Amino acid sequence: MKKILIINANYYKKICQRLSLSAQKILKRNNIQYKTINIPGVFEIPFTLKKFVKKFDAFLVLGCVIKGQTPHFDLISRSAFDAIIRISVDYNKPITNGIITCLNMRQAIQRSSISQNSKKINKGKEAADALVALLKNEPKNS
Repeated sequence: MKKILIINANYYKKICQRLSLSAQKILKRNNIQYKTINIPGVFEIPFTLKKFVKKFDAFLVLGCVIKGQTPHFDLISRSAFDAIIRISVDYNKPITNGIITCLNMRQAIQRSSISQNSKKINKGKEAADALVALLKNEPKNS
């Protein structure tokens, strides 16, 4: 059985809770066991990945970055995304990315919606679907 860790950067608690609930629903539906850890923000995701990279087989990262009046949005997003992909490749571990980057809170709410009527797909669900697909496509002897 694969060991999965959801890393939930819950700076925007309501948004990230909705991302996490949607991701967990997909993993449960596919009988995938997981653990969840909550951390302060997206910038802390790479450190957390490195801390647990040898203890888990795959990771699902969740979070939200909303653009403000400074370049902080660009710096946080770029550095976190670059580090996540680098860790995935360096350690040969699947890491799916459910971090939403938005221009405003309205977009964040849309992209984390748990409503069936929403036009936007919940990014937590999308990342969980991707992780399930990756795990199903792995060779059986890995």
